[in-house]
Parts: sequence; structure tokens; C-alpha cells
Amino acid sequence: MAADSRARRVVFVAHTGNASGAEKVMLDLVGLAVARGIRVEVVCPAGPLSARLPAEVGHVPIPELGLTGQRGLARCGAALVMFWHWVLAARALRGLIRDGRTDVVVNSTMALPAVALSGSRRRSTIWLVHDVLASTRQFAVARLGKLTAGRAVAVSERAAAPVRALGYPVEVAWLGVPWPVEPAPVVARRPAVIGILGVITAWKGQHVLLEAVAELPELTVEIAGTALPGDELYLATLHERAAAPDLAGRVRFVGQVDALSTIRGWDVLVSASVLPEAGPLVVLEAMSLGVAVVATDHGGNATDDVALCVRPDDPIALRAALRRLLDDQGLRDRLRDAGRARVAARHDRSRTLPRLFAAVFPDAVD
Repeated sequence: MAADSRARRVVFVAHTGNASGAEKVMLDLVGLAVARGIRVEVVCPAGPLSARLPAEVGHVPIPELGLTGQRGLARCGAALVMFWHWVLAARALRGLIRDGRTDVVVNSTMALPAVALSGSRRRSTIWLVHDVLASTRQFAVARLGKLTAGRAVAVSERAAAPVRALGYPVEVAWLGVPWPVEPAPVVARRPAVIGILGVITAWKGQHVLLEAVAELPELTVEIAGTALPGDELYLATLHERAAAPDLAGRVRFVGQVDALSTIRGWDVLVSASVLPEAGPLVVLEAMSLGVAVVATDHGGNATDDVALCVRPDDPIALRAALRRLLDDQGLRDRLRDAGRARVAARHDRSRTLPRLFAAVFPDAVD
């Protein structure tokens, strides 16, 4: 997109209407594109994401494009529905890109098939990679995406590696959070508050945290976020587990929240994802505040020098890490200082966002 062609349209495509980490990044890019005089439209399901779009941005609604919590025969039926949704989304996209002067940014792996079916050209289609490819389904979708995406921009080296192995040209652009921010106060809470923030779905591991805390009666848990469509049963299961005698009265479901103000009230943030994550924004937000992080050992933003890292899907290891952290004020202080230093050096959004924009739209930069 050359500097003399800023009147060209950019279409962002997201597979979900939720507004979690990947969608927040997309919203930042949308805002910067609008500020630079670029015409923007967003193709995504109606929901919190579309509600947060700037007034200048057009919204084209499509169905949800991914699978969530279905199992067995229900999952087979959901897969057929998902394919039909890809077809419907492709029809909507085809009407937007037929002029041949539209750049397409695919903001999620599961939107790639819809963009491929739309006939979007490879040289004008960029895949913004927020996921670490791990499942057979993800790899199959990514291979299909090579029909339409000419290059990829990944938000961490961990996310870039499997995409690069598939033959995509990949550039890495780190994520960022607001900086500087006032650190969270050091408060001796009794009981200590452990928090987890993100969409409520099984791969995020909220159930692992509950099992870990069940044998730590001195702790309270806050679960922030809302369930994805199809994960209502998972949320109900979490509520049922939280009502059991070993957790009763110690678990609060706080719903959709402002991330920074909520994390300020926590002693520890847990990122318990069972599947790999590229680099959760919530981990960076906690580090920016100096709130200690315990995270599953997937790489990305949570590494041993700034967090306590544990094996995925292992409540015993998570329990041990929480006990160690809460018993060792010196360790919490070291992680507090290391996390804030990491954010200042690498994840200041005032620097990372322009770099990400330049990676996605190299010809739009003066």
C-alpha cells in the first residue's frame, strides 16, 4: 500500500465477535490506520468487538467461524456448520474485495479459510498470527491459508516458528501495553487474591487453577472474562466445581472487566493455558503493574526470568508454584522488578504499535 494510495480500503477479518487479546491488538491497528487517513472496514461477528469499532469504521457482520467446546457427534455437526459459515463469510468478503484495490488483514487462524474462499489475492493479504499452531486442525487451516496469504506477521517468535516452517514469509513484531503505568501497591492481603483473566474456555485452563487452589484454603480466586459461544457448559462446570466444599465461598466470577484496574487488586496473575499461546497481553499487563505471574511454560511473554513457569495442565505443579510465590516476598519483589523492566525495554506500546503497523503495512509508512 504505497504512500500515494492511502485512499485504498483495508479490510480486517476476525473469526469471533469477542474482544480479547488478539482483537485488542486489531483494534489498535484499526485506530492507527484511521488516524493515518486509511479507509477501514472490519468483517467479524457482531459482539463486543464490533461495538468497540471507531465510528469511521464500517462493520460487515458474519457468523462465528471457529469451533469451541463441542464434543463427539456435536463437534462433527459443528464442523459442518463452521464450513457453511466460512462460505457465508467468503460471500461477504467477495463483495468488498472485487475492486482489486483492497488489502486484507486476517486477524485469526480460523478466518483464513473464509478469506481463501473469497478469492483474495496473495499479494494483498496479510495473516496477523496471534496463535501458536499446535493442533492438526490448526495446521490444516494454516496450509489452506497459503492459497490466500502472501506473508505473515507474528506477535512473537514462538508464534512465528511453526508458520515459518510451513513456508510463509514471516516477520516478528512484539506486542506492547501502555507504559509507563503506576505500579500496583504492595498490600498484605488476607486472604491473598489469585486472578485469571481471559475468555472462559477449556484451553485457557480455568479448571486447572481451581484444582490447584482447592488445596490452598488460604487463597481466594477471581475468574475474569466471559464464555465463548459453545462454552456455556464449561462455564457451568466451573461454577459447579467452585461450589464444592473445598472451594465454596473462595471463588468469584467477575465477568468482563477493565484489565489493569482489576489486576491491580490481585496478588498473583495466573496464565494457565493448556495449549500454547504466543504471548498473552494479560501477562504483559500484569508485568507492567509489577503483579507476579505464574504461567504455563509455553514461551512467549512468560519466561523464567520474569515469571514462575509450570507444566501445562498440571494442577500440582501450579499449586506448588503458587505456594512458593506467596511464601517468598523476596521472589515476588524480584519478579515485580524484572517484569516492569521487561515491559519498559521491549513492550512499550508507544513503540511496539508503530512497529507492528509498519510490519503489516510497510508501504503506508512515510
